[in-house]
Amino acid sequence: MAEERVDKLLSSTGHWSRKEVKELIKRGCVKANGVTVHKPEEKYSVEHTVFLVHGQVVDCQPYVYLMLHKPAGVLSATEDRDQETVLDLLPEYLRRRKLFPVGRLDKDTEGLLLITDDGPLGHALLSPKKHVDKVYYAQVDGVITQEDVQTLAQGMTLGDGFVCLPAKLEPIEDGRACLVTLQEGKYHQVKRMLAACGKPVVYLKRLSMGTLELDRQLKKGAWRPLTIHELEGLKGKL
Repeated sequence: MAEERVDKLLSSTGHWSRKEVKELIKRGCVKANGVTVHKPEEKYSVEHTVFLVHGQVVDCQPYVYLMLHKPAGVLSATEDRDQETVLDLLPEYLRRRKLFPVGRLDKDTEGLLLITDDGPLGHALLSPKKHVDKVYYAQVDGVITQEDVQTLAQGMTLGDGFVCLPAKLEPIEDGRACLVTLQEGKYHQVKRMLAACGKPVVYLKRLSMGTLELDRQLKKGAWRPLTIHELEGLKGKL
């Protein structure tokens, strides 16, 4: 990776503006690999440099990868004038970065949401050509039958003419709930598919995307960075 100016690297984290970074450097608060940085134009490689500000390590990696447990009632959007979005659940320094949710969950849908600023990765995860499974848990009004399983497995056509790719439907909890596995994610798709089978969804939660599974210890509305293992697993399937 090419070397970049230290003021650009540190300001890109969202913690400080470039002006603030220059002031920190002037006061001797910034170190690179244990050596005090004296000029904002000094260049370093992110891969080979450990940055300290006020003695604390600062992550200057070019991309951010976060797992969020989306709660109901929050929009999967980057901004909205009237309603709370998933980015509003993040601290201010992360909101300063150009983060976006990978794939939208409906306002009333809960579960796994990947938030990043890595555009190519986000595009690949959402492309049906990449065959990335998205698994949802759904509770329905009715009982899932083997006929429903076969209907989704064959690929169904919705009322507006949209042709769904074959999907896996697994009844659980005596058929009152199910696991739905898709390789696409059109608007309200899980709800529309099950409604077309006469089994309207009353609760929906995304459990996984590719190899990335929702952390069961992560409370609704909480987030954490992906582990190296989780990130490598996602990228390894693309």
